[in-house]
Amino acid sequence: MSLSSKKGSGGKLWILIFHRVLEQPDPLRPGEADRVSFDWQMGILAKYFNVLSLHDAFEALSDGVLPARAVAITFDDGYADNLTLATPILEKYNFPATVFISTGFLDGGRMWNDTIIESVRNWPTSKIDLSHIEQGIVDCQTDEAKRNVISLILTKIKHRNPEERQAIVDMFAAQVDGLPQDLMLTTDGVKELHSRGIEIGAHTINHPILASLKDDEAQWEIAQGKQKLEKIIDNKIHFFAYPNGQFQSDYTDSHIEMLQALGFKAALSTHWGVATHMTDRMQLPRFTPWDKGALKYMLRVAQNYQREL
Repeated sequence: MSLSSKKGSGGKLWILIFHRVLEQPDPLRPGEADRVSFDWQMGILAKYFNVLSLHDAFEALSDGVLPARAVAITFDDGYADNLTLATPILEKYNFPATVFISTGFLDGGRMWNDTIIESVRNWPTSKIDLSHIEQGIVDCQTDEAKRNVISLILTKIKHRNPEERQAIVDMFAAQVDGLPQDLMLTTDGVKELHSRGIEIGAHTINHPILASLKDDEAQWEIAQGKQKLEKIIDNKIHFFAYPNGQFQSDYTDSHIEMLQALGFKAALSTHWGVATHMTDRMQLPRFTPWDKGALKYMLRVAQNYQREL
């Protein structure tokens, strides 16, 4: 893929997915962008790509008038640093973005995975007993060991029934002090994002794996999340992001039908690739390179452009 110009016509939409933008790199969250890396990534987009709002990109894709190297930027879950750290950088480049929010964690809530990460970070001893998830006693002295423990726990409990998963999470949280209470957006923060031109999207209430729920439970999660956000911003919510985002393991055809019945224009998965006019609008792919240098970052982008869905 030549990077000499942004001009020309094209039919592929690349959607990036972020969760957080950190003040500085965190050894326990190696996949998250920090302020510096997010800035240079946005700089690359400004130089070589046409960054559109998800709404405008979707309309252009549907109408067959998508510009070359079209990109949309999205964030999942609703972290406070989407407002405090990411938005000023987006505004620096005059970039739009969409933030998909799980409303159950607003105003002091904490995502279950963050509870695990912060519990392991603050664990009071050098070992953790994971026998309740069939893993025995494991070391957690070093950052590397803690990363391994976190990955192990998240993988083992991610797809469990939400009540069972939360009970396990609560067991870990009860062993430590000082877990953060300010990781997620407040209701006023959501309003401010909207007022600053950031589009708000739905991401359920409690971020469950939809495929693990009964249909009526999944319907409630999707519909109530949408309604609460519409009340907060006094505007319609048009887009949805599937929690975890893998077809069959995380969501199914029945959930796609629910979204269509609720009037969503499109929904976003976490399958890699770029969208074309042939892509299912209720399963738009997303991809974010994880490389730490600009050259490898762009090579990863070029590879992703070959993965049409």
